[in-house]
Amino acid sequence: MSEVSSIIAGLGAGSGIDMVSLASDLADAQFALRNDRLSARSEVLERQISAASSLKNTLSLLASALGDRVRAGDLAVKPQIANPSVATATSPPGTMGSGSYSLEVLALARTQTLASPAFADPAAAVGSGTLTIRFGETDGTAFAADPGREALTVDIASGATLSDIAGAINAKNADVTAYVAQTAQGAQLVLKGAEGAQNGFIVEATETPGEEGLAALAWNPSAGDDPARLLAASADAEFRLDGLAMTSASNDVGTVAPGLSLKLTGTNAGAPTTIDFPSPVGTIADAMQDIVSALNEVVGELNAATDPMSGDLARDPGAHALKKTLSGLAGMEIMPNAPEGAPRTLADLGLAIQRDGTFRLDSARLDATLARDPGGAAAMFTTGLYGVYATVDKIARSASRTGDPGSLAGSIARYQSQSADISEEAAKLADQQERLRANMIARFAKADTRIAASQSTLSFLQSQIDAWNASRD
Repeated sequence: MSEVSSIIAGLGAGSGIDMVSLASDLADAQFALRNDRLSARSEVLERQISAASSLKNTLSLLASALGDRVRAGDLAVKPQIANPSVATATSPPGTMGSGSYSLEVLALARTQTLASPAFADPAAAVGSGTLTIRFGETDGTAFAADPGREALTVDIASGATLSDIAGAINAKNADVTAYVAQTAQGAQLVLKGAEGAQNGFIVEATETPGEEGLAALAWNPSAGDDPARLLAASADAEFRLDGLAMTSASNDVGTVAPGLSLKLTGTNAGAPTTIDFPSPVGTIADAMQDIVSALNEVVGELNAATDPMSGDLARDPGAHALKKTLSGLAGMEIMPNAPEGAPRTLADLGLAIQRDGTFRLDSARLDATLARDPGGAAAMFTTGLYGVYATVDKIARSASRTGDPGSLAGSIARYQSQSADISEEAAKLADQQERLRANMIARFAKADTRIAASQSTLSFLQSQIDAWNASRD
C-alpha cells in the first residue's frame, strides 16, 4: 500500500490528507484497548514467573548449602584419633559414638605374595593344562587348607606365555591376582592374594602331555617347594581396643564399638593412641544461627510476594502452600526415630517463629538441648532420611515438583502456559490489525482518487466561470 501512497503524493492530487498515517492511526485506535490488556496481563505474568522462580531457587540454594554443611561433618559427633597414622576412625551411617577409647595396632593384615621361578624368555611358551589354586593358611613351611573354600581352577591354553597365564588368572576375578615382573634373573609370574591369614594359597599344576612346563609354577611348602618363592605370607591384623585383643582378616576392620569403625593404616605397638568424640556444641549453635538467617531471607521474600495489596503472588496457591509449611516448621517432628527424650523438632534446636512469620533463635532452648543431649542434637544433622537437612530438602523438592499444581513449580508452569497463550493471541491480534490497516489504505486510496477527479472538474468549471466573467467585463 506504500506504493499507492507514493503515487498519490507524486501526482499531487487528492484530498491532501496522509491516508497511510490516517489508516494506521485508525487501526491502532481500533485495537489499542485489546493490545493494552494483553500487554498488561503479560507483564503481570512475567512478574509472577520471576517471583515464583526466585522463591523456588532460593529454597533450592538453601537446601544445597545446608547439605554441603552437613556433609562436611563438622555438625555431627564424629570420632577423632590422636595418632592418625595408625588408623582412620569413622561412624557408620545412622550411628553415633561417645566416650573415648585407646587403640594399639600390633600388626597389619597382609596379603600373600608368591613368585615363580625366573624365565629367561618372557615370550616363550610355558606349557598348557590346568592350574589349581587352593586357599588356606601357610607360613612357608606348611599349608592348612580352608575346608570351606572352593579351589580356583584356571585353564591354560596351548602355547601360553607368562603374560597369557597372568591374564587367565585375572579373568577369574577371584581372590588372587597376577602380573609378570621383569627382574634381574628374568621374567617372573607374581601372584598376590587377599588380606587375612586364611587367604594364603598354594598352586598345583596338571600338565597336558607333550606340552609340559606348568609344573614349574606349582608351589606347596608341605611338599618341600622352595620357601624363598614366598615373598610375603598372609596374616590377620592384630590390635587392642581398650586393652582387649582383637584380630581382623582385613585392615578395614569395620565396627568395633558403638558408633566407631576403624581402618588400620599403621602400627603403634607399645604406644597406644586415643580415640574420642568431641562435642560439636559450638558448631551447632553457629549453624542454627545461620539457618535462622537463611530461613528469614526466604520468609522475607515470600511475605513480599504474597502481600495482599502489592504482592505478585498474593493469590498464588504454591506460595501460600509454602507459607503454611514454613509456619509449622519449628514444631515439625523431624526425627521420628529418635530415642525417647531425645530432641525431635527444630524447636528443640532453638528455632522459634514470630508473628510476622519470620524466625528467631531461642538460644536458651538450644543451650538446654545441647547441655542435656549433645549427641541427640548432633544426630539431627545427617544426610539420612530424617533430620534438619532432609526436612529442608523435602520442602525445596516439593516446591520444585512440576507435576503438583499446588507447588511453586506448578504455578510457574501455569503462568508460562498462560504467557504463551497471550503471545499467540497478541500475534493473531497483530495480524488482524495489519489486515485492517491495509484494507483502509486501499479504500482511502480509491476515495482520494475520486476526490482528486472531483477537484479537477471543479477547477475546470471555476476556470470557465472566471473566463466568462472576464469576457463580460
